[in-house]
Amino acid sequence: MSKEDSLNKLDFPIYKTRVQKGPVFRLEDRRERLAYFNFKAGKEIKKLKNYLKKNTFMAFLIGKKNSGKGTYSKMFMEAVGSSNVAHVSIGDIVRSVHRDLSDKKKKRELVKYLESKYRGFMEIDEMFDIIEGRDTSKLLPTEVILALVEREIDKLGRKAVFVDGFPRDLDQVSVSLYFRALMGYRDDPDFFVFISVPNSVIDERIKSRVVCPNCNTPRGLKLLRTKEVGYDPKKKEFYLICDNPSCRNIRMLPKEGDELGIEAIRDRIEADEKVSRRLLELKGVPKIFLRNSIPVSLAKKYVNDYEITPAYNYKQVKGKVEVVERPWTVKDDQGRKAYSLLPATVALSLIKQIAEGLEL
Repeated sequence: MSKEDSLNKLDFPIYKTRVQKGPVFRLEDRRERLAYFNFKAGKEIKKLKNYLKKNTFMAFLIGKKNSGKGTYSKMFMEAVGSSNVAHVSIGDIVRSVHRDLSDKKKKRELVKYLESKYRGFMEIDEMFDIIEGRDTSKLLPTEVILALVEREIDKLGRKAVFVDGFPRDLDQVSVSLYFRALMGYRDDPDFFVFISVPNSVIDERIKSRVVCPNCNTPRGLKLLRTKEVGYDPKKKEFYLICDNPSCRNIRMLPKEGDELGIEAIRDRIEADEKVSRRLLELKGVPKIFLRNSIPVSLAKKYVNDYEITPAYNYKQVKGKVEVVERPWTVKDDQGRKAYSLLPATVALSLIKQIAEGLEL
């Protein structure tokens, strides 16, 4: 495949995670996932932990909507610890501001912050109308997004940051080049993390997705189950139980509208692809490449069998939930028969590439 075709179809290099000998890990189980990270990237994790005690970085997560940006960064934090790393989602920030506006005290604090930090052409009341949905004819200008992100980073303190959702459009690309300096990260490394995921994978992920109402961790009933699966006899349906220890067996729930799959966000997907293609051409900023899928013909060379995404079905057997597992094969965006990789495998690649990029 030529370089031009690779850019047009976002076909990224394959990162090898396969080892010849070693244990088999159940990557849906949090404890085994941590053991997996340490087994395959223990040296890199140790170096990253030491680096993050005194240093930070700013990583821009670039990929289609629902490509796993939040999942991969959270698994990175799971492996190296979350005390010195944060995931900042533009969408989550805007939703948080929406909630703040309903509280008089928080709204006053927000107005005061914006009056001191925001520089732009939109009145503060006007931006609030957009955030609260009273004005649907306009989008939040980049200057507003910058002020809100700076506010969020101020709350976090000095941490390494994964930025999710910026730049969102082509007109934000030029601003993103100076984003690190604008946020006060002048002396720390920054880099782009490109994520390639086939549209077929995104479609199925959306349709089977469930989210923990407490920690907001996403999983998939069909493709990324948790360790414990329950059955609701009244609704006659199976459900996942969050495996975050702090959530104490909370039932994970589907999001409204997810049954439509990728069609509900088709325009967003196309816009994200345009941004990715533009940033791939950028010079001077280090790049990390993550890919969710691997051609079936190359899988044996690059990954272990347990790193490939299985598809799950469930049935009740004598009052207990029995999990039926089978390999999940998809067509990637190049039309090839491919396997989808489990999120932990992609996160492992992220861990190792960041350590390499920081020259640890």
